[in-house]
Amino acid sequence: MATPYQLWSAKGSGGGIIEAAFAVAGAPVQVIDAPPWEEGPHLEQLRQINPLGQVPVLVLPDGTVMTESGAMVLLVGERHPETGLVPAADDPRRPAFLRWLFFLTASFYATFRYDDYPERWVADATAQDELRNRIAEARKDMLRQLEAAAAAPCFLGDGMTALDLYIGMMNRWKPRTDWYAENCPKLTAIARRIEADPRLTPIFERHFS
Repeated sequence: MATPYQLWSAKGSGGGIIEAAFAVAGAPVQVIDAPPWEEGPHLEQLRQINPLGQVPVLVLPDGTVMTESGAMVLLVGERHPETGLVPAADDPRRPAFLRWLFFLTASFYATFRYDDYPERWVADATAQDELRNRIAEARKDMLRQLEAAAAAPCFLGDGMTALDLYIGMMNRWKPRTDWYAENCPKLTAIARRIEADPRLTPIFERHFS
């Protein structure tokens, strides 16, 4: 039996996006629960494969280690082009896909590293609160920008891509679904469509129940 992909993940984390990509591809993946915010022997094991101690981490069947969720969805989509998760090089949607993929991973997604652990960056409690508040407002501005760019029924129009998986999962993160519903109706509609996909509903239930 071939060695499966191995995904180090955690409930409520970005690992859910990668699980969703594998589900859409119909490709088997072994999920290892390794929450970085909980103490335990898994932390040392996680740091051995990712010195940053973050999830998700994807270990390929040949033992190659991948970090960065954007890189992972590109790999899954390109190895399973029939899914449409990653538009092909000659697809006119490709430039927009790449733009917004890196916007989500490098700009929006990255804010949680500072918001969740402000004490790692500033020592004073007042400064920590200010950092959280400023990040929260910056995140909302990014979401409004994403809302303005969104098409329907999927982010790039017809045909689900990995961007929709990100939007579906991030809809459950801060600033939470109520804010999305009030301020980003197009993103909310995309997220609801993704959660209702029978291939993906079990993943959302596991991550957010």
